[in-house]
Amino acid sequence: MTTYTLFLVLIMIVAFLLILIIMVQNPKGGGLSSSFGGGGTQSLGGVQNTTSFLDKSTWTLSIVLLALILLSNFAAPKINAVDTSSEIENTIENREVQDTPVQPAATTTTQDSVQ
Repeated sequence: MTTYTLFLVLIMIVAFLLILIIMVQNPKGGGLSSSFGGGGTQSLGGVQNTTSFLDKSTWTLSIVLLALILLSNFAAPKINAVDTSSEIENTIENREVQDTPVQPAATTTTQDSVQ
């Protein structure tokens, strides 16, 4: 398994965990749910330790995800663009120009142009 593949697998795992952590959290501002009458059913307070853990884990997972994405850039397989462009340049430079005779365009006359 290459390093790049390992980074991709880790990125997928961290992204999945981040989605799960975010889905577990309760909305704090009410937002859209309060406009539909759901704001009154939210309990004030709650377990502070759980909220703190979810907040810290969200920030930690998001920082880890960002770091993995940046590190995967260095592990990505490089494509040598110089070889590709040199092949194209060689093809353009080595092409043969063929002389083709130019035929005169046929003129068409219509009834309106004659009158």
